[in-house]
Amino acid sequence: MKNTIAQRILDFLKGFPPFNALNHEQLFAIASEVKVLYLEKDTFVFQENDTLHDSFYVVKDGAIGVFKGEKLVDKCDEGDIFGLRALIRKDHYLLDAKAIEESIVYSISAKLLEEIINNNPKANQFLIASFATNTRNPYNIEGRGTLYATEAILQPEASSFTEVQSANYSKNPVVCNPEITIKEASLIMSQNKVGSIIITKNKLPIGIITDKDLRNKIATGLHAITENVKAIMSSPVITFPEDISVAEAQIAMLKNDISHLCITKDGTTNSELIGILSEHDIIVINGNNPSVLLKEIKRANSAESLKYIREKAQELLKGYLKKNMPISFISKIISAINDAITKRIIDLSITEIGKEPPVSFAWLAIGSQGRKEQLLFTDQDNALVYEDVIEESKTKAYFLKLATLVNDKLAIVGFKLCPKNMMASNTKWCLSVSDWNSQFTNWITQPDEEKIQLCNIFFDYNFVYGNQKLVNQLSESIYKAIDNHKIFLNFMGRNALKSPPPLSFFRHFLVEDSGEHKYQFDIKFRAIIPLVDAARVLILSHNVKDFNSTIARYQKLIELEPQNKDIFESCIYAFRLLLRFRTKQGLKHNDSGQFIDVKNLSKSKKLKLKGCFKPIKDVQELLNARFKLSQLL
Repeated sequence: MKNTIAQRILDFLKGFPPFNALNHEQLFAIASEVKVLYLEKDTFVFQENDTLHDSFYVVKDGAIGVFKGEKLVDKCDEGDIFGLRALIRKDHYLLDAKAIEESIVYSISAKLLEEIINNNPKANQFLIASFATNTRNPYNIEGRGTLYATEAILQPEASSFTEVQSANYSKNPVVCNPEITIKEASLIMSQNKVGSIIITKNKLPIGIITDKDLRNKIATGLHAITENVKAIMSSPVITFPEDISVAEAQIAMLKNDISHLCITKDGTTNSELIGILSEHDIIVINGNNPSVLLKEIKRANSAESLKYIREKAQELLKGYLKKNMPISFISKIISAINDAITKRIIDLSITEIGKEPPVSFAWLAIGSQGRKEQLLFTDQDNALVYEDVIEESKTKAYFLKLATLVNDKLAIVGFKLCPKNMMASNTKWCLSVSDWNSQFTNWITQPDEEKIQLCNIFFDYNFVYGNQKLVNQLSESIYKAIDNHKIFLNFMGRNALKSPPPLSFFRHFLVEDSGEHKYQFDIKFRAIIPLVDAARVLILSHNVKDFNSTIARYQKLIELEPQNKDIFESCIYAFRLLLRFRTKQGLKHNDSGQFIDVKNLSKSKKLKLKGCFKPIKDVQELLNARFKLSQLL
């Protein structure tokens, strides 16, 4: 006789993870052993300190509230799993679970749970994610092994490429002393069939010559081969310790525009040379090499050609995400490419003007690019600072013209003009050092909502082009002003709490209630920006400079506030997941990835996102207590 009850249970379960990952035979076996519980309102399924049941539970109809004392900490509705944590921990219940309305609940055997975990990787992935996002103490990494459905646990087949993977370098570098001639050094390179030779003194690296130096400095007639090697060597060399990662090597080569790194015992130029690492030694997944794109950028002669290169970088980004490479590594690579494009555009714009800048200046990327978190084609935010001069009007006119050309070319590449005009072509964002100092002093000493927003954008700056000393002067002035007006941080803290929480009281995603994106979830302003804002104000409260990315700020805060290590670590994990999720959404829909159609997300993806929201709440509570914001609200 056909088991119609089991079939109805099967039809329900197959619509929800992890059961949708099971085959029909496995699912029918589970459905046949399900116990159906009919619960009146306020009926308990289990209570705190109860002995462990041999089952976990799935809500069929109604709603089950999970309570800590009188406080509702979770609401489980159709398809949600509860009672899982205690089974995995093999411990008594730590919370109460009771019906908050008339409900039907399926009780599933713990033995069947073990079979799911052991025999189905996808189901296993979901259950562990569920455990990670619902653990009572969400910050104790050592106690539970996972944290907020981390990238590693949610991607069991992830690539072995990680930021800490050590690069393979040549342990027999070809060297010479600084007194030999270029001809002698070239013969040594030829005999050893290598493209570089390191000049050492007392086993310490002091310079390097590559094939490129021989082509550009010898073949062109600039130097004679009878000259000493010191005449053409590049010095000082860039050094790293032997445990340099592939990611670090690629970033160093991109940043310094070099093809070789020297490996020394302690990573400095003051210790013995032990190896050489060339870009040919760097194997990039699927043959994608950002260094190639960098070279193409330097050869580009128009914004249109740079647009084509940046589109190729998007393909590189897709490949990195597909291979599950760490988001921190991806951010550094794409940011290096974005900076290189900006530098090339500035050079092209100066050439177009036909006249060199009248005084030294610096170009700053601000906002997400300044934090090195601009992975997609989003709006551009930038600023320009130039040296103080007597002929202010003519100087400013030149830099406004330059900035306008740069902004327009960046728009051609794909970075849209900022709708709020926070760009260097705006007279308020193209100022001398003194004028910037005056403007910032006004923002800090007389803060209002608009000025706080402007400060938030500008504090996330990254020096891209020009004279960094100007930026250093500006930075010193800003931090001095903050130090003299501590109350400013309280206003920044209050502003950081303005982003509404991601979830409603009943743990539903808070979506837009009107406009173009009605019923969509704003992942930028409801999830990412709160973490960004919190990191910014907390790092400023320590008067710490040069930590401008969100992850770097939280990592520094762990060092500065070890008592809050668990909170900051959870923020790092959450931020990485959110940034990865937004980037994937943006690539999928060919947009900024800011607005998410929650209805089209799978249960497991919703679970991942919800797991990232607890750190937002906790770090905002930390801000509230730190700056006594309840007194300002």
